[in-house]
Amino acid sequence: MKTKHDWTGADALTDDQIHAAALADSDARALTPERLAGMQQTPRLKVIRRALGLTQEEFAARFQLSLGTLRDWEQGAKESDHAARAYLRAIAGDPDAVHCALHAVPRSG
Repeated sequence: MKTKHDWTGADALTDDQIHAAALADSDARALTPERLAGMQQTPRLKVIRRALGLTQEEFAARFQLSLGTLRDWEQGAKESDHAARAYLRAIAGDPDAVHCALHAVPRSG
């Protein structure tokens, strides 16, 4: 396959040379277990919603979210805060339990 780049130089490198070049590239730091553990993993709202087969309107109503906020999160116009990310992780982990908890009748004590 012909491309606009000449790959003959790269094709001539050994695997060890390629590995050494990658390690030397300051813009391509290796993802070590320590760096991975320190990274914040944000649930992808659109992926969660689509996996549940819900429209934005249905998801917002089911989980008592503002439709505007949900749209902003999905479009990247706004970022969810820490509590919202925790809520989305709970929804992703067990959406039925979250739905039941939201609609449970409070016990009188």
